Amino acid sequence: MMPSYFFAHGAPSIVLEDNAYTQLLKHFKEHTPKPKAIVLFSAHWEETVQSVSAAETYETIYDFGGFQDELYQMTYPAKSDRSLVEQIQKLFEQQGIQNVRNEQRGLDHGAWAVLKLLYPDADIPVVALSVNRNLPNEQQYQIGKALAALREQDVLIIGSGGTVHNLRKLNWRSGGIDEWAEQFDSWLQNKLEAWDTEALFQYRELAPFAQEAVPTSEHFIPLLLAMGTGDSNRQAKLLHRSYQYGNLSLSCWQFN
Repeated sequence: MMPSYFFAHGAPSIVLEDNAYTQLLKHFKEHTPKPKAIVLFSAHWEETVQSVSAAETYETIYDFGGFQDELYQMTYPAKSDRSLVEQIQKLFEQQGIQNVRNEQRGLDHGAWAVLKLLYPDADIPVVALSVNRNLPNEQQYQIGKALAALREQDVLIIGSGGTVHNLRKLNWRSGGIDEWAEQFDSWLQNKLEAWDTEALFQYRELAPFAQEAVPTSEHFIPLLLAMGTGDSNRQAKLLHRSYQYGNLSLSCWQFN
């Protein structure tokens, strides 16, 4: 069964960087069977109704400003998979999850920056999925769980976001790590490895420095979505964690 993953996508410039985290992503395909397709929840696609992308060939969305010119020349012309889109919609419908198809939207940087590092040839079909910050955390988990059967069909499910993601607290010149960010991520690691969903669903009340780490939830939600897909086996493994700019967390979680 194909594992699911949570990848932090960091700043858009991550696709140009060479560090331990980007090396992990660049060599990911060497240690993972090639998936039949990729299903990806992106923190940068927010909708109030669960949306499923179905563009024939995706345009590349440059949803950022002030970064290197080279980024605005990059493209990721992956194609969707209509049969997979239909299957995803049926799986959602079976669990009473309202959803709509979107045939126009391209891939935002939460999707293409990660995919460019993982599979630079853009030769694997991709179905992007939106997130909804207005839903309770338990429901986020259930949305992921609804798609768990896809793992048995060699479909790679990815949540792309960030566990500590507070742009107002970034220090662009810092080479150190803020202690509060590490404390939040350490608490999170403990609860994920124990598969303590009760605590995780209440992370805002229970985790140290939750408000600093997660001022808004759209980047945290993909972690719960990816975790939900692993509900049958409930095994979480931290593959990498590092930080940029003092507290921007770059983490990778595997759910078996």
